[in-house]
Amino acid sequence: MEGETSWINDSFDDVARNMGDFDSFSELSDEGNKDINAVSVDSILPDDILERILSYLPVASIFRAGSVCKRWHEIVSSRRFLWNFSHILSQKPWYFMFTSSDEPVGYAYDPILRKWYGIDIPCIETSNLSIASSRGLVCFMENDSRSELYVCNPITKFCRKLEDPPGLRFAAYSALAISLNRISHVYSISIVKSNEVPGNIFQWDLSIYIYNSDSRIWVTSWTEVLTGWRSGDGSVICDGILYILIYSTGSGIPESRHGLLTYNLSSRCSHSSLIKSFIPVPCPLTCGRLMNLKERLVMVGGIGKQDRPDIIKGIGIWILKGKEWQEIARMPHKYFQGFGEFDDVFASSGTDDLVYIQSYGAPALLVYDMNLRQWKWSLKCPVTKRFPLQLFTGFCFEPRLEMEP
Repeated sequence: MEGETSWINDSFDDVARNMGDFDSFSELSDEGNKDINAVSVDSILPDDILERILSYLPVASIFRAGSVCKRWHEIVSSRRFLWNFSHILSQKPWYFMFTSSDEPVGYAYDPILRKWYGIDIPCIETSNLSIASSRGLVCFMENDSRSELYVCNPITKFCRKLEDPPGLRFAAYSALAISLNRISHVYSISIVKSNEVPGNIFQWDLSIYIYNSDSRIWVTSWTEVLTGWRSGDGSVICDGILYILIYSTGSGIPESRHGLLTYNLSSRCSHSSLIKSFIPVPCPLTCGRLMNLKERLVMVGGIGKQDRPDIIKGIGIWILKGKEWQEIARMPHKYFQGFGEFDDVFASSGTDDLVYIQSYGAPALLVYDMNLRQWKWSLKCPVTKRFPLQLFTGFCFEPRLEMEP
C-alpha cells in the first residue's frame, strides 16, 4: 500500500507548496487553524469520522488540510479517502486560463469558492495545443512538428506521455477528444486528422485514430474522403459516440458553413459512410465549440448574420436531441457587449452543468449554469495584471484527486 500511495504523497506535498503561496489558500489555512485551536477537533474525533468531515471540503481546501499535521496528511492522501472524496461531494469543474505565449502562464478558477489559483500544469510548454478533458484527466497534444501527446491529472500533476498515432505529424487539421469510463477508469482518446487531397482543394481525406488505455495501442479506425467539407479542431465523445465538427470548403455547399458527423466507437464496422451521418447546425455560425455535459452533446456557437454569416450577432447554446438541436440559452445582450460583440471566434468548454465562454482578446470569463439557467461573470483573472497585452485561451476540467492517467 505504501508503494501505491507514494505518488499521491509527493503530489500533495508539491501542490500544497505551490498553492500555499497564494492569498486565497492562505486565508483558508488561517481560518482553519483558528477553528482547530478553538475546538481541538484532532484530539476528539476518531479517524473515520475525521475522514468523513474532511471529505466534504472543496478540493482546494484538501491540500491545505494535508499540511495541518501528519495525521491529516495521512488521511487525505490515502486511497480510501480519495475514493470516498470523489463519491461524496460533486466538485464543480474548474477553468484553467493561460497566456498564448512561448512560455504560457495560467490560473485555475474555482466556481465554488469563486477564486483563482496559480497552478503549474507540467504538459503546457506551448500555447499551440489541442486540449480535451474527461472526468479529471486532461489530454494535451502539441500542434507542431513534435506532435507530442500527454494525459495528465492537473490537480495531482501525475502525467503520462503517450505514443504518437501514425501519420499525425503530417496533419493539416487535427481534433482531439478523450472519454474516461467512470467505473473502470479506462479511457479512450480519438484524433481526427484531415488533409487536402493533392490536386483537389475541395476534397479532404479524413482519418480517425483511436487509443485505448487498457491495450495502450492506436488503431486506425476509419478513413474517408469528404467532398466540400473538411474536419477542423472540434470533436468530442458523448456516450460512446464521436461527434466531429466539419467546415465547408465552398464547392456547391449549402449556405451553412458548419456541420456535424457522428461515429459510433462501439460498432465501427457498421459504418458505410460518415457523410451519411451528417447533421446540419441550427443556424449560420461564425464558430462552434462542442462539449460533453453529463453525456449530452452541447454546442456553443457564435450566431452569424443571415446575409453575412462571418459577422457575429450573438452567442447561443444548443443541446442535440436525436438529430435535432434544441436551443437552451442565448447570451443576453448586456453580457454579449461586455464579452466582445465584435469577436467572431472565442474559446468555450464545459462539463457537468457549467459552460465556460472566454474571449481570446481579454481574460473575460463568463459562466452559464445549465441547471440554474443563470449567466455570471467570474472574478477577474489575475493574469491580466501580469500580462495585459497577451492573448488568452483555456479549458475546463474536473478537479479530481483519484484519477490516474
